[in-house]
Amino acid sequence: MSEQSPGKRAGRVMLVLAWGAALLLATHFFGRWEERRHNPNQAPQSVRGDGYIEVQLLSSRGGHYLLDGQINHLSVTLMLDTGASAVAVPAAQAERLGLARGAPVQVRTANGTVTGYRTRLSSLQLGEIQLHDVAALITPGMQGDEILLGMSALKQLEFTQRDGTLTLRQSTLQ
Repeated sequence: MSEQSPGKRAGRVMLVLAWGAALLLATHFFGRWEERRHNPNQAPQSVRGDGYIEVQLLSSRGGHYLLDGQINHLSVTLMLDTGASAVAVPAAQAERLGLARGAPVQVRTANGTVTGYRTRLSSLQLGEIQLHDVAALITPGMQGDEILLGMSALKQLEFTQRDGTLTLRQSTLQ
């Protein structure tokens, strides 16, 4: 076997490194692209008008409305659910957020009836929309990290949906 020249060997190493870097960049790019398709509202923009604040949300590829927001000043991902009577927080998220378990309550879910716990959210932020003292439920059987944004929060807002865009509006007039 003939030995490769140092220049040829360095060229092959550089080629392998370039391919590795290209694969890493492609993986990162497509991962972020997929994440944006799942939740296109990772940084929801707010519009202030005369007496209101509005946040417009795009639907995900599955037709759901997800957005990143904050509960008690900690980042969370929320999924709007007009069929949920209250904000529903998975137990693991409730622990991370430092939510206290209140009175037990029976909660009907798609997977059956479970025992949940009443709690209150000191603050809930959706873009520049701020809600305070929002009723919520800690739901031990709920999987995932997404918090269901139910009617205990949504009833404090106006919301309309048209052509894959949902608009949340909070009146700033007292």
